[in-house]
Amino acid sequence: MTIEQALHTRSESKCELCGATENLAAFMVPPSGDDSVDQSILACAVCRAQMDDPEQMDPNHWRCLNDSMWSQVPAVQVVAWRMLNRLRGEGWPQDLLDMMYLDDETQSWAEATGDHLSDDEVVRHLDSNGAVLEAGDTVTLIKDLNVKGSSLTAKRGTAVRNISLVPDNPEHIEGRVEGQQIVILTKFVKKQK
Repeated sequence: MTIEQALHTRSESKCELCGATENLAAFMVPPSGDDSVDQSILACAVCRAQMDDPEQMDPNHWRCLNDSMWSQVPAVQVVAWRMLNRLRGEGWPQDLLDMMYLDDETQSWAEATGDHLSDDEVVRHLDSNGAVLEAGDTVTLIKDLNVKGSSLTAKRGTAVRNISLVPDNPEHIEGRVEGQQIVILTKFVKKQK
């Protein structure tokens, strides 16, 4: 069974956010370590478009979260929490957020993208060209780097896959080079497209 088929079964072929039955597709909830049913939701085209592009946001469409925020599916809870945080300036979403409960693991997942932070609170990790880095990205080293505490030299041009971000330091990321987990300065990497 494909992920999309499993999502249709779980959701009874309805958008897990608004209940629509048309134009449904799988939506991977970032940051997702693997493409699995547990890290995905089934969402309609309207919900997907507004999740991907905040400029298209229609606050009244998201009143559906009043129901879907109570879902037992952690991925649905995460998206509901994030969308309510994006809309909290409207007033009514804050009331729903005050009622919502997420367990610690789900709360950490929900906060991973920084949707709950104001623009001046967000820690942005930027590569050497100013591109925004996200957890799971692949970057290329633009300079030979000596790894402290090791005889390893990470060579220029080395691809570092599935990076993780250091939450409290926008200049540091972590990744594996030759099987060793290292901290890399963002100014020495270039994001791969």
